[in-house]
Amino acid sequence: MLEAIFAELGPWNWMVLGFALLALEIVVPGFFLLWIGIAAVLTGALSLQLWGTSFWVWEIQVLVFLALSLAAVFAGKKIMGGRDDESDQPLLNRRAAQFVGRVATLAEPIENGRGRLRLDDTVWRVTGPDLPAGSRVRVAGVGASDLELVVETT
Repeated sequence: MLEAIFAELGPWNWMVLGFALLALEIVVPGFFLLWIGIAAVLTGALSLQLWGTSFWVWEIQVLVFLALSLAAVFAGKKIMGGRDDESDQPLLNRRAAQFVGRVATLAEPIENGRGRLRLDDTVWRVTGPDLPAGSRVRVAGVGASDLELVVETT
């Protein structure tokens, strides 16, 4: 069935596929279909040049399309760049790190290096020097698990 479709349309099947993918890129957000569409158009251009040769069978065309798709996606990633841009809110999804430097009162005493601290609407586990409840402490950092705060006396 695939051979009949490839033979019927000739090299234009890759062009049709490529332009269909490029048109879908307009409708679907993102840049992924763009690179695959470019690979299909390039495969179609190669098919126009190599259509009469004996080795340019549909299996080879599909392999060339897959290789060009991978190359186009990697080139697109390089061209478009990564997501290394600085954010205007670098601590947005790191809630515990947002509290570093704040001063608060211990809700429970710190005994054996562990206690609890209320900050805003949340009670946090804290580590630090042994202190009685009601002591003023400053958040010095975030623990290894991002679920506890490291405190020091003010």
